Amino acid sequence: MIKSFSHEQVAKAEAWKIAPSDSNYFVMLFDPANAPTDNIYVVEIFTKGGATPPNSHSKAHEFFYVIEGEGYASSDGDRLPIAKGDALLLNPGSVHVVENTGAGKLYTLTVMTPNQDFSELIRSGERVELDDEDLRVLTEA
Repeated sequence: MIKSFSHEQVAKAEAWKIAPSDSNYFVMLFDPANAPTDNIYVVEIFTKGGATPPNSHSKAHEFFYVIEGEGYASSDGDRLPIAKGDALLLNPGSVHVVENTGAGKLYTLTVMTPNQDFSELIRSGERVELDDEDLRVLTEA
């Protein structure tokens, strides 16, 4: 029987980096591998100067909520600053980049609906450990 809820403690969640050279990594909260969902819910952490590669999702909306830090979001030629408390929703098909331009790390709650194999891509990468700063930001937010 499926429970009526799923639960995760951020401090105990698995963290992954897609490729060794990537400057962002993901704290897995909920995805099809650990919850009855077709979506993916992660905390995305961008190192100082880090950014996503330009990417697009043919069917998925991608949502970012900035927990800590600042940067820029670009989509199909438009660019806007983002900072703590800002929310951004990207439509399917948009080519987008999120970049950290702040003095420290950039932390976002990132949701992609539907998952569109993003969870599988993240989990095919390498495990990483959260550092003290990550744990402080994520447990005091």
